[in-house]
Amino acid sequence: MSILVVGEALIDIVSTTGSPDRYAPGGAPANVALGLGRLGSEVELLTDVGDDFHGGFILAHLRESNVRVHVRPTGSTSTARALLSADGSAEYEFSLRWAPDASLVDGATWTAIHFGSIAAFLSPGAETVDSLLQRGRDSSALLSLDPNIRPTIIGDHGPASARFETLASRVDVVKLSDVDADWLYPGLSTESQVDRIIRLGARLVALTCGSDGALLSTASARVRTQAHSVEVADTIGAGDSFMASLVHDLQNPRSRIEDMDEDELRRLGESASRRAAVTVARAGADLPWAREEGP
Repeated sequence: MSILVVGEALIDIVSTTGSPDRYAPGGAPANVALGLGRLGSEVELLTDVGDDFHGGFILAHLRESNVRVHVRPTGSTSTARALLSADGSAEYEFSLRWAPDASLVDGATWTAIHFGSIAAFLSPGAETVDSLLQRGRDSSALLSLDPNIRPTIIGDHGPASARFETLASRVDVVKLSDVDADWLYPGLSTESQVDRIIRLGARLVALTCGSDGALLSTASARVRTQAHSVEVADTIGAGDSFMASLVHDLQNPRSRIEDMDEDELRRLGESASRRAAVTVARAGADLPWAREEGP
């Protein structure tokens, strides 16, 4: 059985001072689906794109990476302009819509469902997320969330934080960045931020901290892993690569998530960090293929 990813697919317009704009397929959930397909997972994506050139470009890109896409293309494809700074980090400006056709996946079941980013917050598609989340809970699928917070899109802090906590209380795995966590829980330490999400009900929380590595935690075990040292091209897709790695590796865990010891968490985090390092070493959301990991 396969993994379902639910969320936006869009065109990243990458702007760097002194260079022409670069166009590339993107969207955090679409990147996670692409990463899973490249790692060898059987993966499907429920998304929303236009019937324009950009939509066709996105669909071809995903299918080349072994992603089965569920979509009814119409209208214009969403875009995200990524403004790159000198250190490779990106800020985004969005032109969005999110209204997937849930009837395209009626009757299906999956071993895992991943969702997040703008799609988890933006109506009318957020209601589709809720419905599929309930279907996943009913079928005991592994459920994962990456909020990938975009403050200019998801609304006021209070309602958006409440929405995040509602979703986090219903899933098994939450992955978020330190930037996400600081926006959700300003003033709390990294450890306290993770503790709060664990108390909501998530069985595993992974908090990424860029070049400072990552913190992975269950209710009974916690580890910090180091980031791999690479020359950074840009950070686009790094978190999505980390997320795809987690979902991929959790398809065949050695033990239940809540029973993982520190060694198991460390292996999980180191694998994700290694794959994320491949992504940041090259331009755009160019996530690694399984063949790049060696024998």
